[in-house]
Amino acid sequence: MHRLDPAREHFIGLYRIVIGFLFACHGLKTLFGLFGAKSTAAVGAWPGWWAAVIQLVCGVLVCVGLGARVAAVLGSGSMAYAYFVVHLPTGLFPIQNGGELSALFCWSLLLIAFVGAGRFALGNLAVRQRSSEPTRAGAAI
Repeated sequence: MHRLDPAREHFIGLYRIVIGFLFACHGLKTLFGLFGAKSTAAVGAWPGWWAAVIQLVCGVLVCVGLGARVAAVLGSGSMAYAYFVVHLPTGLFPIQNGGELSALFCWSLLLIAFVGAGRFALGNLAVRQRSSEPTRAGAAI
């Protein structure tokens, strides 16, 4: 057993919170012009506005840990789309085509989808409540 193993779930939870927060901030920047944005995406504009909505909603869900795996898959897919459609035509490597954030968010969110939410997730509260409910006498298990 490795000495860091007991902290694994805590670290995964903190990782999920940070990635979700940063992803949501990216959506806020594009939708509302926050955090030093030069402009906002026009409402309903494809793909920028829709990508920003996905970033905001999925980022918040990942951050709080509610439906984190599904939100992470959706967010990861949107970043893969962004990379292949927007960035790849201008150069092969992310450092050449400006797609570093798309690639990093894509793989970071995909990791969350595979390893789960870790600690500090709202989704864990519902699981704990369901498991602590007393079973009815005579109920089939």
